[in-house]
Amino acid sequence: MTNYAQHLNPAHTPQSEPLDARQVKNQAGGWVYAMSDMDRVRRFLILGSEGATYYASERKMVVENAQTVLRALTVDGPAVVRLATDMSVSGRAPKNDPAIFVLALAIRHGDDRTRAEAYAAVPQVCRIGTHLFTLMEYLKQLGKGESRGLRTVLQRWYLEKEPSALAWQAVKYQQRNGWSHRDVLRMAHPKHRELEGNAILHWVVKGWPDVENDPPERAGLRTIWAVERARRATAESEIVHLIETYRLPFEAIPTEWLKAAAVWSALIPHLGYTGLVRNLARMTANGTLAPLSGNVSKVVERLRDAEALRKGRVHPIQILSALKTYEQGKGERGSLTWTPVAAIVDVLNDVFYHVMDQVEPVGGPGAPGRFAAEGPEAGHRSCGGARDGAASSQRWFLGLDISGSMWSGTIAGVPGLTPAVATAAMAMVTMRQEPSVYCMAFTGTPVEVKLSARQRLDDVLKETQALSHQMGRTDCAVPMRYALTHHIPVDVFCIYTDNETCAGPIHPMEALRQYRRVTGIPARLMVVGMTATGFTIADPLDGGALDVVGFDSAAPTLMANFARGTV
Repeated sequence: MTNYAQHLNPAHTPQSEPLDARQVKNQAGGWVYAMSDMDRVRRFLILGSEGATYYASERKMVVENAQTVLRALTVDGPAVVRLATDMSVSGRAPKNDPAIFVLALAIRHGDDRTRAEAYAAVPQVCRIGTHLFTLMEYLKQLGKGESRGLRTVLQRWYLEKEPSALAWQAVKYQQRNGWSHRDVLRMAHPKHRELEGNAILHWVVKGWPDVENDPPERAGLRTIWAVERARRATAESEIVHLIETYRLPFEAIPTEWLKAAAVWSALIPHLGYTGLVRNLARMTANGTLAPLSGNVSKVVERLRDAEALRKGRVHPIQILSALKTYEQGKGERGSLTWTPVAAIVDVLNDVFYHVMDQVEPVGGPGAPGRFAAEGPEAGHRSCGGARDGAASSQRWFLGLDISGSMWSGTIAGVPGLTPAVATAAMAMVTMRQEPSVYCMAFTGTPVEVKLSARQRLDDVLKETQALSHQMGRTDCAVPMRYALTHHIPVDVFCIYTDNETCAGPIHPMEALRQYRRVTGIPARLMVVGMTATGFTIADPLDGGALDVVGFDSAAPTLMANFARGTV
């Protein structure tokens, strides 16, 4: 007998053929599910499109995502703007640029309701001068020129700030992306309600040719006065005095003074959280941060400040990027080198887990202070030792896609942070949260990976990078097939991938259904998308399958709730 029926059996349908009419072909030639436009916009807002992927150039990725945003704006523009605003304000995305880009598209291509929503969102999304300049450059590149609505928004951006806050914006965020406050003010022509505010705006456009010896009485003008004095300073001690007395940001210090360790020592207490993180390597290279020094203690204390983390909207990608760069002792670009200070590496490890794992500060939820757990072993647990009240009884199988395409491109444009390396960092969060976890890597076949919840993150990143020689074609059904073959009881399969699966003899969703039928376990599947493509291996009609955006700072909570069946 010729078994014609077997060719219609989903279990015999390879990934190179569609499983059903709802599937589309991904960039690797495999058949997967298309995401809705709103879901893809969400993925773009978090992951961005910087850098090429294995299958697509940066330009292609940007164009595809822009087209998706435009389609979504046509369907419900205000909803798209609200989504971008929420992602920006909540700090769920590593970078603010995608949200600003969506606003620019809404302003240039949205209908009247959408444009009004976008204008109203500008102060929330463009919170600092750099954001405003980015918006202006996007609008310039998108064309169509100025409008009365835009000029009104720009005026509001300046006029709704108190003079002291206005002065801070003017001195800290002076220019970016070919734009400066002077350029914007010459377009908007705002008139501040206070004389002090108008004096600050005048300084931005015209400058102060003469600077008196004594500082003005009003706080905003004192800041401007201190900046002008710093520009004219002739001694390091004068710069240090101005920083300590008037809390000048490092952006206001003339470049020639930023080589001095004494200047950076004065800056440490006044740096914002992200500014502190970004300059760790610089301060180590110039001797400001030396082992066992008082400055190291100050920096460690500031990095552990949970309230500063919250206020600074610090995203785990920022910490992961800083840790990856700092511990290697050299930048991805440029010639700067340094010898990492162990205490700084230690605290960056802890801070990453704090941001992703939401470790409560001393005093309970929402209380300011240092992390509740500190020290070399702070927050580290074995797979069998869950944090009290945090873990579920679910059995997790983590599958890390390390196939060829996962080593191309970057997460949120961070140099060297490929999707493959980033998956290991996300997996470590789950391993620390859950008491029962099995972890393996895969390409088209299983690949042994030695990860433990007790490992330091910097060691994990190094070990994962060493797996790059395992590159191959992708089969995202491997975790389910492996668990079934080896009789591993699994409640939750969690696969970190770019969804470019193509090589397997069975589709991932069908492998999951087969696992459910054979074992009797109603296993769930979470697909953590690590690139801003429009594909997913998760069937949107299967209530036990969920697509999650990689490095959404809300992802760990969402994943834990889904595993428990509360989502």
